[in-house]
Amino acid sequence: MEKVKVWKPTEEEIKKAKMWPTWSKEESVFDWYYDEPEQFYVVEGEVEVTLDDGTKVSFGAGNMVWFNAGVKCTWNVKKKIFKHYSIG
Repeated sequence: MEKVKVWKPTEEEIKKAKMWPTWSKEESVFDWYYDEPEQFYVVEGEVEVTLDDGTKVSFGAGNMVWFNAGVKCTWNVKKKIFKHYSIG
């Protein structure tokens, strides 16, 4: 099963995502666990995530990202992130 997916969203996906709540975080490094699936649209920023198996996933402004439930990872926010997100 796929743990993380990153893609270039369609205009329709972006329009829908802009109705979701927002979250932002300054440059930082922190551990995270997804107890539910989460999808988000990155408005600004640059992030490299290291999964618990060592796999690195990068994403930034303009990307749609999906994390599966059960994923453990470390976020490295390289440039302040601002995103619209949907959980569950």
